[in-house]
Amino acid sequence: MDFEEKLKKLAEIYRRYEIAAKPYKEEALCRPGCAFCCTHYGNVDIATLEGLAIVRHLRGLPKKSRRTLEKKVRKNKTDKEAGKAPTCPFLKPDKTCAIYEARPFSCRSLYSVRKCEGAAGPSIHRQAAELAGQTVLTLQAIDSSGYSGHLSYILHLLDLPDFYRMYTSGGFNPSMIADFGKAHGLAINFAKVSNHEMKGDRP
Repeated sequence: MDFEEKLKKLAEIYRRYEIAAKPYKEEALCRPGCAFCCTHYGNVDIATLEGLAIVRHLRGLPKKSRRTLEKKVRKNKTDKEAGKAPTCPFLKPDKTCAIYEARPFSCRSLYSVRKCEGAAGPSIHRQAAELAGQTVLTLQAIDSSGYSGHLSYILHLLDLPDFYRMYTSGGFNPSMIADFGKAHGLAINFAKVSNHEMKGDRP
């Protein structure tokens, strides 16, 4: 399956999730400008396929906007490595999303039926949480030669020319990024080691 087809399947996974989650999300208090998850959640994990969709979205933006966002992604990576819980690099000053159309599933699945401020964070239906978990597995299955991890770490990988060429050609070479993967908690999506820490060798 080529990556154009994979990206189409990714969009279909998003669409099916939204249909299935709609009854639960109708009770959500979330509104445009409500950015608690973007400023307090701190750990938006994505798959490399989602990262590729984001990269393509960024390339379609005006050069100045793209460079500003890429700079914020690099700062997000640095802050995350320093142990901080950084604000999402794609959060705009008006507290809306700069890449809303290409936002990853971690963002699409977040909502809350109670106010997040002053509480223990977002609260979602158990059924919706289970649906999200199943959706993540489905997403990883079509990205089996890819990785999962924090947003800015995955985007960093895709910014490396050698990794980008290898990944988008369907290659699979964990040893290429073994040290970075272990240090940054990346997981291989490959079915036999899904959700396990990188070992540096293909199973």
